[in-house]
Amino acid sequence: MSEQPGPTQATPTPLPRGRLLFATGATLILAVLIVLGVVLPAEFDRDPLGVGRLSGLSRLWAPDDVKIDVGKADAARAREYATPFRTDVIEIPLGGFLDGVERSELEYKVKMAKDATLIYAWEVVGAADARDFHFDQHGHTTPAPGQPMQVATYRQAFGLRQQGALSAPFDGIQGWQFSNSAEVPVVVRLKLAGFYELIPAGQPGNEAGIVANVPAARARPATPSP
Repeated sequence: MSEQPGPTQATPTPLPRGRLLFATGATLILAVLIVLGVVLPAEFDRDPLGVGRLSGLSRLWAPDDVKIDVGKADAARAREYATPFRTDVIEIPLGGFLDGVERSELEYKVKMAKDATLIYAWEVVGAADARDFHFDQHGHTTPAPGQPMQVATYRQAFGLRQQGALSAPFDGIQGWQFSNSAEVPVVVRLKLAGFYELIPAGQPGNEAGIVANVPAARARPATPSP
């Protein structure tokens, strides 16, 4: 007997080239839209199409919120001040210890309201040994005669520079007592920024009559003669 021929398998008809290109392009476009509209907002906080904002996907990348009670004294607070923001550079000349206390020591402060912020940085120009220069950073109120004075001491140390920020604990004056015990004269270059007022010459906190924003040679016109 002769073999009977088996069933013939149909050969798949290939898609026309145009339909294949269309399908491939549509797939690529869909993939790009998924990346731009879903992956970027959810994973990388990027939302070029605005879909993440509308759908809420843009919050998926962020950590959980932990609310802080800003009413507590130890919590970070945003403050507003009636005193205008300002910056100043004060150059304070000090004589050597042989020139006497009136020339080698002085107090310089600024006026601040309670909770106002002062950013400061100072350095001593002309000194070689940190042990020759002492500072006392403190503040106090300026009460009427017969009334008690509030005093706050922040730091007392030897050193040639200091930088930081201060929030005033009360209405009053805040600053430093500078003392030069070296044989040579020095200049304290003090930079201030924040919410404060300069104290006029001769008033408490600026008894030495220091003038701000001028070179050291002109900053202490009332310096006593040796």
